[in-house]
Amino acid sequence: MKTLTTALALIAPVHAGLRFPCSTLTTQRLDPVVEPGKIPSAHVHHIVGGNAFSATMEGDVGARATCTTCQMAEDFSNYWTAQLYFKHPTNGSYHKVPVIPVQPLLGGSDGAKSGLTVYYTQYDLTRDNLNQQKITAFKPGFRMTVGSPTEEGKPQVGLRYQCLQGQNRGPELDSFPTGPCSGGIFTTHHFPACWDGQNLDSPDHQSHMYNTIQYDGFLDAPACPSSHPVRMPQVTYETVWDTTQFNSLWQSGAPNPFVWSFEGSAAGTHADYMFGWKGDALQRAMDKSECFYDGCGSITKQAMSVANQCTIKTTVNEPVEGWLDKLPGR
Repeated sequence: MKTLTTALALIAPVHAGLRFPCSTLTTQRLDPVVEPGKIPSAHVHHIVGGNAFSATMEGDVGARATCTTCQMAEDFSNYWTAQLYFKHPTNGSYHKVPVIPVQPLLGGSDGAKSGLTVYYTQYDLTRDNLNQQKITAFKPGFRMTVGSPTEEGKPQVGLRYQCLQGQNRGPELDSFPTGPCSGGIFTTHHFPACWDGQNLDSPDHQSHMYNTIQYDGFLDAPACPSSHPVRMPQVTYETVWDTTQFNSLWQSGAPNPFVWSFEGSAAGTHADYMFGWKGDALQRAMDKSECFYDGCGSITKQAMSVANQCTIKTTVNEPVEGWLDKLPGR
């Protein structure tokens, strides 16, 4: 399987894209895509991005937000995943797993507080797609999900786990690592990139998009089908869950003790995306073709010390930290 590091070695200078850190905005039970208006939602999410985030979000999110926890100052989108918890093997209690910034590959994440790293790439980090069609940025009101908390079968394409040993990410896995990881657990959520050209959402929040990748999200992306003819940016989240403080509690030979906040199988990992870039900022970056990761100066960056000041009020007042007898909402 091609890892991200291997894929980076294949990048040609004509490819462009974005890679940037976003600090944590909030961790609570809200989900304006799958459960709009429901307070609280079914399970806890780890959320980054713009401060327009709430239980109900319609229309142009970027026009309403006034700050963002992301490095790209014109990006008021919201990005979220289920929260990871450690389940104590003896007494069955739960503890929220902290998040730490992804270590930089090209360009830093210095100053990020927890959070995750976001990619918007044109050609899945490969050099073999120079004849691909133009990349069209998302529209105001666009949203989508990848994965499902009810998934019990084979893990979906592009949803991967890696066991960090120091700075070594190790091989990509379909499920949780089977032993303690000295550097934490690294997760990747890679969204589809072919749009039907009409719907900003769909009943299952996925059918308006189509994934041409057959296995790994960072491999070549075939052309979009006629049913979903519009090529959009490849959106990917990377998160490092700091599981190290729980390694001493993981008894040798015992099953994996980590669970998502919905307490389903590892196959149920999932993520949500809600577009919120200002104006044509994202399209400007996707139109560039001379450099990678920074939009070739087309987008204003902010210091992470500024991004970290962006906050929202807690809507769902319930404990999500410390040792819990049960998962919130379960």
